[in-house]
Amino acid sequence: MMASGNTAWTRTRYAALALALGLAVARPAVSDPASASPTVAPLSLTVKVGGLSMVGSLPDSAAYCPPTPRNAPDYDISPSVSWSRGPSGTRSYALLMTDLDVPKDLSTINKPGVVLTADTPRVPFIHWVLIDIPPTLNHLRRGEEGAGFVLKGKPIGPTPHGLRGANVYSYFYPEDSPLAGLRGGYDGPCPPHNDRVVHRYVTQVYALDVPSLGLHGVFFGEDALRAMQGHVLASGEADAVYPGAP
Repeated sequence: MMASGNTAWTRTRYAALALALGLAVARPAVSDPASASPTVAPLSLTVKVGGLSMVGSLPDSAAYCPPTPRNAPDYDISPSVSWSRGPSGTRSYALLMTDLDVPKDLSTINKPGVVLTADTPRVPFIHWVLIDIPPTLNHLRRGEEGAGFVLKGKPIGPTPHGLRGANVYSYFYPEDSPLAGLRGGYDGPCPPHNDRVVHRYVTQVYALDVPSLGLHGVFFGEDALRAMQGHVLASGEADAVYPGAP
C-alpha cells in the first residue's frame, strides 16, 4: 500500500479486489472445510522471499517509500522469490504479493490528526502480479520484476519468466499526478505514516494445471484470482512485514 491521501478510487475495482482477496488471501479460521474458497489448495509449496531481516522484515531497498530520501534505483527493488516444485500436472505458476493491512477508509491515510490503530478496519492490496510462469521455473532473481523506482509507469505484458499484470499503484493516483500511469511488475511497501500497525505482506505462489490463465492486455490481481478458479493444484506462501517489528 502507498502512503497517499488521494481518495479518487475506482470503487467497483476496489470492491472486486476486496471480495476476491477475502476469499483467496485473507486467512480467517474456517471450521467447515467445505466453506473454504476452491481457489486455495492445501499449502504444499514451500515459498521463500530473500533478503528478510531477522524479524522477517523486507529491506528498505524493497520499499516503494523507504525512510531515506528517494534515490533511484536504490529502492523499490523486487526481492528474490523461490518455491518448491509443484505436483505432477503443474503446467504453470502464478505469484501474488499482497499487503493485508491497508486501511479500508483510504481518506484516513496520512490524514493530519488521525492515528490508525489495530482496531482500524483493514483490506488487502496487491503489490505484485505475475502469472503464466513456466513450469520449469521455480525462482525469480532480486530485481527481476522491479529494478528500481520508476516515476511514471512500468510495462505490463510478456517476459521470459511470465506474464506481468498491473499492480495496485496503477489505479490509485489521480490522472494529473506525476506518479500516475500503468504499473506492471513489482512495486513495494509504502505504509501510511500515521499507521501504528506493522503491515504484513504475504507472497503466494500457485501451481496451476493450465499453461496460461488466458488473460491479455491490462489485468489486475483480482482478475488472476478469478481465472485461477478450478485450476490450483497446490499453493504456498511466505510472510514478511514492513517496516521492521518495533
